[in-house]
Amino acid sequence: MDKLKPNEKMNIHAILKDLDTYVPHKRGWTWRNAGELKLRGFTYKEGSTSLKNYVPLPSANALDNIDPQPDCVVTAEIASGRFEDDIRRMRMAAYHGADHIMVIRTAGQSHFDGLIEGTPQGVGGIPITRKQLRAQRRALDLIEEEVGRPINYHSYVSGVAGPEIAVLFTEEGVNGAHQDPQYNILYRNINMVRSIVDAAESKKVMAYAGMLQIDGAHNANATARDAWKVMPELLVQHAINSVFSEKIGIKPENIALSTVPPAAAPSPDLKLNLPYAVALREFFDKYKMRAQMNTKYMDSSTREATVTHVLNLLISRLTSADIQSTITPDEGRNVPWHIYNIEALDTAKQALMGMDDLRGLLNLNKDGYLYQKKREIQERAILMMEEVIEMGGYFKAVEAGMFVDSGEYPERNGDGIQRDIDGGVGKNSTIKRDKDYMAPVTAHYGYNNVAQYDESAVDNPAKLIDGCTFEKPEKVQFIDELDESDNVCLRMEETEKYRNTNIIKPEVEWLGDGVVTVDLFFPVDVKVAAEAAIVTGKKMNLKDVEVIHKEVLHPSEGTRVQIKGKVQFDIDVTTLDIPEEIETMSEEEVYAYVKKNPLKVIAGTGGDDEHSVGIREVLDIKHGGVEKYGISYAYLGTSVPIEKFVDAAIEMDAQCIMMSTIISHDDVHYKNMEKLHNYAVEKGVRDKLVLIAGGTQVTPEIARKYKMDQGFGRGTKGIHIASFLVKQHQEMTGNEG
Repeated sequence: MDKLKPNEKMNIHAILKDLDTYVPHKRGWTWRNAGELKLRGFTYKEGSTSLKNYVPLPSANALDNIDPQPDCVVTAEIASGRFEDDIRRMRMAAYHGADHIMVIRTAGQSHFDGLIEGTPQGVGGIPITRKQLRAQRRALDLIEEEVGRPINYHSYVSGVAGPEIAVLFTEEGVNGAHQDPQYNILYRNINMVRSIVDAAESKKVMAYAGMLQIDGAHNANATARDAWKVMPELLVQHAINSVFSEKIGIKPENIALSTVPPAAAPSPDLKLNLPYAVALREFFDKYKMRAQMNTKYMDSSTREATVTHVLNLLISRLTSADIQSTITPDEGRNVPWHIYNIEALDTAKQALMGMDDLRGLLNLNKDGYLYQKKREIQERAILMMEEVIEMGGYFKAVEAGMFVDSGEYPERNGDGIQRDIDGGVGKNSTIKRDKDYMAPVTAHYGYNNVAQYDESAVDNPAKLIDGCTFEKPEKVQFIDELDESDNVCLRMEETEKYRNTNIIKPEVEWLGDGVVTVDLFFPVDVKVAAEAAIVTGKKMNLKDVEVIHKEVLHPSEGTRVQIKGKVQFDIDVTTLDIPEEIETMSEEEVYAYVKKNPLKVIAGTGGDDEHSVGIREVLDIKHGGVEKYGISYAYLGTSVPIEKFVDAAIEMDAQCIMMSTIISHDDVHYKNMEKLHNYAVEKGVRDKLVLIAGGTQVTPEIARKYKMDQGFGRGTKGIHIASFLVKQHQEMTGNEG
């Protein structure tokens, strides 16, 4: 495939073509090249290399659109159920700084008895299949070249098909995965023995592939009634899985703890979560930390999600985070939105870089509450681990319901999750290996008896079969679509008219889904407002109207409601009247030119027009007007006679006239433009003046039609006018700088 070009859409058909022969570019996890970063005179202590292609933060407009990247890997969680559309969002996410694409699998994956093939649509996620994985990894191989940074691809090794999934992930270039048998045991009721045996095999395969393993301890505080009370247990769960993984052979630097703050505001967020974060990092300093928000407190409010996110990012900077995850209100809305996915990435990037070197500026107080609470959490965790051992080990403790109890250990409320060692999914399904057991494959856990067949193959069992699929990708059997009624070919056929054509439609999660959102306010209580919002959506001709957010501003005075619905029309872009985009120079370029070539502007509102706000916005330094760039101006006021503009320009030796014109009856704005031009010609100075017209009714095309050099309409900023004036002056005078 050809390289991706920023101004061209990704060709999903090309991604899917010849997948049977595609081999991922790499295996293993990649960390960022972190360290000191210098950009535009700023020095960042906790930065990493900027991207080759990116979308800058809006605030970067005033800073030459710099794109400082934080030192930690940043996660985007993506899974709409249609992997072909997720590929497009992955590309968007990469442009906003994501280098860890975590593909949420459907909950059902934890219950799979084996691998599935084809590309069925997922509900609440995607059922990972070989074709889906290979297509997305292939797309990411292209995307990482486009943005200039390796991108880690991630999913889940769980359920009774865990070992098979680990093998599949290794074959298909997955770089990281959640793997924690406690997740299976506690939250999916998979048999304890089966879960541990499967985990041993899975972890061995992951170790071979150099995958990053993230654990699942955070599920305890997402499940517990009072999440902040399970902090000691979280340390215990982290310890059990981390040591298990290291004993199997995963390197400590490839073991990551999923560190989720157990509390969220309006509780005293930092006072609860910061001691826990310090305790965790002190106990497990040789492992990596993956910081994520707690979905237990996630509702449908974007504002609330952002505040929680920033507070969590503050903890990441005060302690450390090797991976910073991003969670959005998708959890509360149950819709994976392109928009909020990107907003979460931008929030992480902006907050992390804004808090750069926070630990170099502040010291955590070791003499007061913070470290006393940290020590208490650690002591409780040690006591709990000791009791687990005294009870006879992990299995006995689970049978006794020790985990996810709503009491803060050693307090118990008797409501913990209990599992029977002889119960659960997959019970009695583990079989003791025969003494002469042999499996001629790579990265297999346990004894293999290879020596009896070939002593030279002890460290390379796959030698007996001339290499397995890990060494020889050509041995992988690729199975394409199996479901005739649910596959990517049919889905793409339904949306084909929106692919690389002139036809577009609004979307939220899938190409051509037609979903739009509407923000409404009603001066009534929440129940009435919700019903009124649905009626409003239907009267706006939206289909499938749903309320996605309700927010009481006052019990009787008013409620904010957000709805979503689907539009029933397409838009042909060839019929759109696209405003001309005027190229702008950088602020530094404008400054430099004006410093060498002083420029003066005559400005005012022409004819009988009394409007003045707009032109002052693009003149005054306070609003970022042309004055900001060293361009001086003389403001003549409103209702300025057209002739006066030219006379003033001659008298003051100005290089430009800026005439604002709003009134349009009898086409007076057109007439005044032409009159300004004609008078300048009459005075013999037209070739020495740049004539600019601006106003809500003005477009570049109209202005030029009526003899202006350029026109500026809605949304114009001082930099736009300053850039145009500089370029015009360069052409008129031959000056280069």
